[in-house]
Amino acid sequence: MEVSRLSKTPKLTPGQKAAAVIAALGADKASKVYKYLTEEEVEQLTLEVAKLGHLEAEQTESILDDFYKTCLTQKVVTDGGLEYARAVLEKTYGESVANELLRKVTKYMKNRPFDFISKTDTKNLFSLLQHERPQTIALVLSYLDSSQAAELIAELSEDMRLKVVESIARMESASPEAIKIVETQLAKKFDNILTTDFTSIGGVDYIADVMNRMDRSNEKYIFDEMGKDDPELAETIRKKMFVFEDILTMDDRAIQRFMRECDMKDIVYALKNANEEMLSLFYSNMSSRMADTVRSDLEVTVNVRLRDVEEAQQRIVEIIRKLDEEGELVIGKGGKDEIIV
Repeated sequence: MEVSRLSKTPKLTPGQKAAAVIAALGADKASKVYKYLTEEEVEQLTLEVAKLGHLEAEQTESILDDFYKTCLTQKVVTDGGLEYARAVLEKTYGESVANELLRKVTKYMKNRPFDFISKTDTKNLFSLLQHERPQTIALVLSYLDSSQAAELIAELSEDMRLKVVESIARMESASPEAIKIVETQLAKKFDNILTTDFTSIGGVDYIADVMNRMDRSNEKYIFDEMGKDDPELAETIRKKMFVFEDILTMDDRAIQRFMRECDMKDIVYALKNANEEMLSLFYSNMSSRMADTVRSDLEVTVNVRLRDVEEAQQRIVEIIRKLDEEGELVIGKGGKDEIIV
């Protein structure tokens, strides 16, 4: 009996499979994946790609199929829980394949610190953490989605808010032993954490992302108070953020782009307490008809709550940040990159 060419191919290691996925993605998409890897991971993966050599089309297809199934499994486990994932996967791939996929993915997910609180709502999470030390809260929040972290910080007392934000900003790494102690105290769902190196957590970039998602009142309070105690840290965080006032630094093309996505009511509310410079910038980037409409609406819009103004400004900021992430416009916050026109 003739043996197929594929069956003669040596079994690939996990590293070689990762390299095959990167090679199949192409240079542009692969470069985006690299941004999420550590320097050591980039080095290891690049070495595997360089050594990979030729793969048969059937083998590449098989590797990509396994990769897709793993990604799908992790998504359904995260979105709907283990039993929901099992039902979906069994219906799609059968019981045997579903069990193997779940075994691999849940093994990985159980090793993630504080994973047990990732699906906890803010109210329950606040009850769990409110009496902990600021450093402990900061450590836990550094493993959460930035939106969830912002919601929880807003629930803390004013003094605690400030301490937690400062703790996250100053945080650079935590040893596996320290993480294990804190996690064990908060929940007895894990026996150990299988990390072998120090983990980068928190930091200025992370807290800037959290602050960008926080309501304007809390943002102002935290910066005002932090500015008294540590103005250098406050300024460092602020430079990493984009706030409504930073629209003044944007070029006309970018302003016209984000305004197309904004609700007219949000623009009116956001400009209710704006200074003349901000008003002039908005008007100059509108059609004369639209500018007249906004001026008229501002005159008749009275007794507006400050909270409503701040929420409208935050919605506009979120649109700008989304367009920036999608490459539709450039915020240009004075970072390392300079734009050449």
